[in-house]
Amino acid sequence: PLATTMCFAMAASLLAALTIVPVLCSLFLKGHKTTRDNLSIRLAKRLYLPALSLALRFRWTTVAAAVLLFVATMFLVPRLGTEFLPQLDEGSLAINCVRLPSASLDGSVAVGTVMEQRILKFPEVETVVTKTGRAEISEDPMGPEQNDFVIMLHPEKEWKTGRTKEDLVAALKQDLAAIPGVRLSFSQPIALRVNELISGVKSDLAVKVYGPDLDVLKPQADKIASLMGGIRGAEDVKVEQISGAAQIEIVVDRKAIARYKIDLADINDLIETAVGGKVATTMIEGQMRFAVLVRFPESARNDLTALGRLLVNAPDGTRVPLSRLALIRETESPAQVSREKGMRRVVVECNIRGRDMGSFVAETQRELQTLTQALPTGYFLEYGGQFENQQRAMKRLGVVVPVSILLIFLMLFSALGSLRSATMVIFNLPFALVGGILMMLTLKINLSVSTAIGFIVLFGTAVQNGVVLVTFFNQLREKGLSTIDTIRKGCELRLRPLMMTTLSTILGILPMMYATGSGSEIQRPLAAVILGGLVSSLAVTLLVLPAIYHIVESRRERAEAKA
Repeated sequence: PLATTMCFAMAASLLAALTIVPVLCSLFLKGHKTTRDNLSIRLAKRLYLPALSLALRFRWTTVAAAVLLFVATMFLVPRLGTEFLPQLDEGSLAINCVRLPSASLDGSVAVGTVMEQRILKFPEVETVVTKTGRAEISEDPMGPEQNDFVIMLHPEKEWKTGRTKEDLVAALKQDLAAIPGVRLSFSQPIALRVNELISGVKSDLAVKVYGPDLDVLKPQADKIASLMGGIRGAEDVKVEQISGAAQIEIVVDRKAIARYKIDLADINDLIETAVGGKVATTMIEGQMRFAVLVRFPESARNDLTALGRLLVNAPDGTRVPLSRLALIRETESPAQVSREKGMRRVVVECNIRGRDMGSFVAETQRELQTLTQALPTGYFLEYGGQFENQQRAMKRLGVVVPVSILLIFLMLFSALGSLRSATMVIFNLPFALVGGILMMLTLKINLSVSTAIGFIVLFGTAVQNGVVLVTFFNQLREKGLSTIDTIRKGCELRLRPLMMTTLSTILGILPMMYATGSGSEIQRPLAAVILGGLVSSLAVTLLVLPAIYHIVESRRERAEAKA
């Protein structure tokens, strides 16, 4: 939407400049009138022209200083944090609660009610809604042992406790920790669903362990969770719950049934009837038919002793208790078996708070390097979640940004008709990066998709200033002025439009810098990059670009004189 809006706005602006503006000029700018500089322009020129003279006098030093500043700034880039998108404040919270797989629906509802009552005690909370299990038609694979709490909050300006949202999350976590048998993961409703759509987990980062055997995957996942829990910024670390489902296992003793000459199928039929149920008859109501299922009541089906008392008929008429023919025991079985890429996998997930995602993932990869190398053959790790989206976006931007710069250069060459002039204008772009990067470091803004788009927008604005100045230089040269006179006169006359275009852009993005409310977290990094880059780009345009023009044109004049 941002790119579309800017494209249409620029197209409309160009159309107005070519049609409406000339008509207005013909109506209101009749006759030749001399305009005098206002106080601000006179003050700006009084400061700028001596600095320009100094830059032209030591032009090689000026260019070298600019290059050194650029190189020094590039060395600071590794200190920037990285993330996919800035964390949005949705004005609400989401808690994913996981209990044991054997938890019943009634038990989950009861626990959800208790947690709702505890959450509503906080004055910042407006209301809370709990979702247990999944809908009838849903792509969200949640069992009845899982609850999702959506907590709507009052606007922060109405909070009277003095807590921030981070403080509220910490307080909720501490209060709900008193409830036994639950694992909690704090997020936001939209962020939680986006994370789930990306990699199937509801957390910022997922480490997926792939392999053929669950008995190997689970211990490896536990080791990873233990290591991740010790990394700064890791919160809500948990391993995907794949075990804990209780079931009754009946293992038939084949030697025992052979002694009584009992067929194994008879035992299976008995167990099926008692536990699973068997259709005994059909009930007819009008045109509808209903199968009538016969089986033990639930209390007897879950009682090992009651199952052991089942009598099995032998061919000689003897009735043998099932406990003599089979081992009846309660065992723990996998609650779920997750598969991806045609392999079994177990996920270790966590949320990241208090640091950027890029450095957290890099540290996690270093900590898990030894464990990764020690994995058995056929087992491997993969990182997912928001990190997966970040890698994909940065890879795409790695192609988009160079292509954008190439297109800008081709358009400059087409407009200026000179490779030399186009190169001098494009020289502005690296120095526009300097201001943007320094602004990010000052405001502690992470490198994200928002800042990358800000740099692309900044490149276009930086080129505009260079085109304004170099085009006017070329016009003055065509009138026969010398190089030094061209630079001095051109810079003095173009100081006003350069400052106006830059300041008007700065004033336009200032509201984005200080905006509040939902979505402002995305705007602020973009605006900060453009703001810082415009300042450094203007300085380069007014001081470094004239020095470069002086060097290039002086060499060309000497070459023509020799020829």
